[in-house]
Amino acid sequence: MDHSSAAAYVYAKASGMLSKSFVGTRTDKLFTARSLSDLWTLLFRGEVPLVPEALLAKQIEKKAEQTFISDFITLLNSYDKPDPVLIQLLRLFDYGNIKDIAAALCDAKKDMPPITDIGKYSMLDYKAWPDIASITKNSPIAWYDKPPSWDKQSEMDARLDIQYVRALWQAVHKLPKAERAPVEKLLGEYIVLENCVWAVRLAVYYNMGKEEIVARLASENDPADKNDRLAGEAVRILDRATDSWQDWENWRYAQLLNSGEEGAVWQIDPRRLQQASSVYLNKKALNMFHRYPFTAAVLVTWFKIKEHELNCIRTAAEGMRLNTDGSATVQAGR
Repeated sequence: MDHSSAAAYVYAKASGMLSKSFVGTRTDKLFTARSLSDLWTLLFRGEVPLVPEALLAKQIEKKAEQTFISDFITLLNSYDKPDPVLIQLLRLFDYGNIKDIAAALCDAKKDMPPITDIGKYSMLDYKAWPDIASITKNSPIAWYDKPPSWDKQSEMDARLDIQYVRALWQAVHKLPKAERAPVEKLLGEYIVLENCVWAVRLAVYYNMGKEEIVARLASENDPADKNDRLAGEAVRILDRATDSWQDWENWRYAQLLNSGEEGAVWQIDPRRLQQASSVYLNKKALNMFHRYPFTAAVLVTWFKIKEHELNCIRTAAEGMRLNTDGSATVQAGR
């Protein structure tokens, strides 16, 4: 079908899928299930697998991921030539796969680790296992041609993350000008906040210095500075003390932080920032979904909304497996 007909079909189909999803106010239902069996029944058709609870949690997470990817590919296939930004969103899973493959090779594993299959949209040749150079050959990450040593793996992971973000950002700017602005605004804010979360995490949990953190940020330009469109906010917050609420109370995203109480010792909480950012950005995507029908924004927002749903499903499943309350993921930032 032609592009306009495909766009109309995709908007209708994607809307129907979201109406049945556990997104928005329906997210809370994921955390009211009393057992993993109940969660399976809530999410999927068919009988609950007869496996131990620990395995059932993993099966729920895997099936939810497979369903998310399969549905997105179905929507993507409606177009004769999908916008590059939509393909690049999906390739997030390729980048995750190569990290797992490198880790397995570092550990001298004989079997390839489980990968997330994105079909014809993949840029990698997984049949070439265990030759990582052949797996990445002719792809944008062909430079990743040998497994790193353990002490270099986090550095290589950061390099992959930066390349993914830059490729996604470049793909945004390949959209027709009439469709670009809302996608650029939404994905730009996702990247800005992910950089901020990463910067705070490295500062608090790993006690990294500013220069080392800046080198690991996903920036539009290299090296990142305070004026960078994607990493500038994260660079600027590195000048704030992580144990001083006064340094943060006027920050543009202060509402996403753990609050400071007068007289109490305060320390910025990276986990709270990550959870609240996820909820904040999901609300933005939900609000945008119906505002730009028949454009690339439909599938961009759909992907981010369903990605958040997948993360909530994982949190609910793991919470039940470990007998902990994971509902903070959806409550943070409300």
